[in-house]
Amino acid sequence: MAKLSAFPKAFMDDLCVTRTMSLFDWIDLAATLEVDGVEMYPGFFASFEPEYVAKVKQHADAKGLEIPMMCCSPDFTQHDAAEREKELEKERFWIDLTAQLGGSFCRVLSGQRREDVSREDGIRYTVECIKAVIPYAAERNIVLNMENHYKDGYWKFPEFAQHLDVFLDVINQIDSPWFGVNFDPSNSIICGEDPLAVLAAVKHRVVSMHASDRYLISGTIEDLKSQDGSMGYAKNLRHGVIGKGLNDYDAIFSTLKAEGFNGWISIEDGENGMEELRESVAFLRAKMAQHFGA
Repeated sequence: MAKLSAFPKAFMDDLCVTRTMSLFDWIDLAATLEVDGVEMYPGFFASFEPEYVAKVKQHADAKGLEIPMMCCSPDFTQHDAAEREKELEKERFWIDLTAQLGGSFCRVLSGQRREDVSREDGIRYTVECIKAVIPYAAERNIVLNMENHYKDGYWKFPEFAQHLDVFLDVINQIDSPWFGVNFDPSNSIICGEDPLAVLAAVKHRVVSMHASDRYLISGTIEDLKSQDGSMGYAKNLRHGVIGKGLNDYDAIFSTLKAEGFNGWISIEDGENGMEELRESVAFLRAKMAQHFGA
């Protein structure tokens, strides 16, 4: 049966930059939601010492929350092989961290869409790096899930494999039970693509999902296609309560159900605070019960 986790979109800077919120504070807040787990990001951790990591897991366990996924952002699309190896070392570290926390999934990305990296090179670097780290993940029972991503909030440039054609050129070269897709419908909207068309192309590879929503404050979906977004997110899109935006969750969940999906759905929204997050949880719980069963 599909499970629901939460990601603290509203508190990213509080957790990662100013450190005005601790990871334990976020776990306490998440425990007030009707969710089964919390998704992690490396920047949330004040320390990677084993004692600290163990305390994080113990705290989540005490609150009845699992930690299913580590949301990582490896940057493989760099010409320098030494820099790519550094990113591989980070991913291996994050895989170990995921395993220590009892998780099952560790996200991978392609990297940033730098102007000096060609399509051919970027795809090759990404495929080579992911293939190189799969055996390490498999030894630890961790599945690498590649997201149809837009842009890590702390990156300068958007995701190299942001668009579906590039994304497919990457994942179609990687065939392993330890590799799958983390589907995010809103990331498709941001780059002017139809989320349902993207899902149709990858539905048989989806092992986890980010649930979010977007609404337009001006313009049309067609306008999004002309935005490069290299220095930030699309200006005419906003996060909102899931179920009140552009995404059709009945169509998304019915498609996933038909594929036998029973993985984790992680809320990556609630950018304006806990009340929006609670509304999103309530909406998703109802839709999950409708499509996947109670």
